[in-house]
Amino acid sequence: MTHPWFAASAAPRVLAHRGFVPLDAEDVVENSIAAVAAAHAAGASYVESDCHITADGVVVLFHDDDLRRVANDPRPVAAVTHDELQRIMAHRGGLLTAADAMTAFPTLRFNLDVKAASAAESVGRIVAPHADRVLLTSFSDERRRAALASARARGGEPATSPGRSGVMRALAASATGSTSLVRRALKNIDALQLPERQGPLRIVSQRLLDAAHAVGVEIHVWTVNDAADMDRLLDQGVDGLVTDRADLALRAVARRA
Repeated sequence: MTHPWFAASAAPRVLAHRGFVPLDAEDVVENSIAAVAAAHAAGASYVESDCHITADGVVVLFHDDDLRRVANDPRPVAAVTHDELQRIMAHRGGLLTAADAMTAFPTLRFNLDVKAASAAESVGRIVAPHADRVLLTSFSDERRRAALASARARGGEPATSPGRSGVMRALAASATGSTSLVRRALKNIDALQLPERQGPLRIVSQRLLDAAHAVGVEIHVWTVNDAADMDRLLDQGVDGLVTDRADLALRAVARRA
C-alpha cells in the first residue's frame, strides 16, 4: 500500500528544498518560517528540510552543522540554545522547530533529513503523531533507522528514503536486472532520493527508474533548479523534483497536467 505521505498530490511531485526563498525576498533564509510559508503560498505540497538539535535539546530545521553561512557565526548549532538561535533567526525569516513545523503547517508534507545523530530519537518522537505526512531520511542509514525506530516506538510509521549505503545497494541491484534483488534492496523503502549525477558518474538512469518503479518505489532527484533540467527529468519519468525553485518546478509539472 502507498504511504499517506504520497497522497498530497499526484506524481510528479515538487519538494521545496529547505522551503522557498523568492528571488526578491529580503532577510529570508532557507529553512526559516518565512521560507516554508513561501513554499506553501507558492502551491508546494511537500517541503524538504533538515534537522539539527540545539544545546538545550530542541530539534530545529537547519541544514548546516554551524551558523557560519546563515549568520556569519562560527558556532555549531549544537552549542547554541533554542532561545539564542531564535534571536539570531528573528531577522532572517524566523526559526522553525520541528515540532512547530508540524503544527503551524498542518497541510504540508515534510521530507526531513536527520543531520545529527543526537537529534534522531527526538525527531522520531516529534513526528510520530504526524507520521502520515512525514518522510524520514538521512545520508546515514544508522541515523535514519534510529529516527524511524523512535517514531515506531510511539505508534508512528513515517515514509522513508535510504541513506548512502541503501542507495548503493539499490544501484547495485538495479544493475543486475533482477527485480527480486531490487525488491530486496528496497524492502521497506518508499522513495529513492538522489542526485542525477555524482561528479562524472550518472546515477539516475532509465534502468534505475524502471527497476524502482517495478517494485513500487519512487525516484526523487535533487537539487534541480534549471527549468530545462526539470523538463528533461520529468520527460524521463522521475517522480519528484527537489528544488530551490519551487515556482519553476510547479509550473513545469502543471504543463503536464
